[in-house]
Amino acid sequence: MTFPSWTLLAQSILAGVFTGALYGLLGLGLGLSWGLLRTINLAHFALAFIAAYICWQLGASMKMDPFVTLVAIVPLMFGAGAGLHALIERFRLTPFSSLLLTFGCMGIAESFMQSIWTADPRKLESHWSDLKFRAGPLFVPIPELLTLILAIVVCFGAWAMLRYTDLGKALRASAEDAAVAAAFGINQRRNGYVLAGTCAALAGIAGVCIALAGSISPSQMYAWIGVVFAAVMMGGLGSALGPLAAGLVIGVSEAVTMAVTSPSWAPLVSFTLLILILLARPGRAA
Repeated sequence: MTFPSWTLLAQSILAGVFTGALYGLLGLGLGLSWGLLRTINLAHFALAFIAAYICWQLGASMKMDPFVTLVAIVPLMFGAGAGLHALIERFRLTPFSSLLLTFGCMGIAESFMQSIWTADPRKLESHWSDLKFRAGPLFVPIPELLTLILAIVVCFGAWAMLRYTDLGKALRASAEDAAVAAAFGINQRRNGYVLAGTCAALAGIAGVCIALAGSISPSQMYAWIGVVFAAVMMGGLGSALGPLAAGLVIGVSEAVTMAVTSPSWAPLVSFTLLILILLARPGRAA
């Protein structure tokens, strides 16, 4: 094992920060759904990749700016998330049953994406792709920097909503004790639809960032499950800022591991960190 140069190590840490921000952004909606609605929504990853493909399609056919595509993607994903929540509510599924249902939805979504866009990787070509600037010896790509800024803004916005708005307080109260919250007149059904739709919209935002970051293919969504689950559980279920903080830790740890040792060791990092957290604080992800 040879220690890399300080410039290479710093560039790796910077890349890890950008990747970790994407982990946190994708994990935000999953963690809120899991913690506040008690729904383990694996379809969250499918919605993110459908959004990535819609972004690619609008960019390829209409030359639309990737961030402008959010105008169409966010409401579409909101509707899809609310519709899926209606199905879960209709059959009163347990968290484990919701896991099985949404895993099946992932398979359906993968077939849907392959039938339309095939299984071949697609690369979004936009004016953002080659934009970068130099900060000393480091190169900072603009798309990844925008993803970091977007992740910070969205996560802090979600935190402020949960902490200071009536909707956020109602959601937290319902998650704490649904019966008491209902007795005080909180409309849990309506709030559940709003939150489920919002979580899916967050997946759509993350999907656009995934499309900006590199090539996409339908099967790639399965590769995100483990590391994002680790970020969500490390950050705490129902937390708005936890997944972002945990994602940054995981992203930087993976990047440093790849720089110092070998890329093959990187996938072990997130799960090792998760195991250590669970051993130190068993109730962390409860």
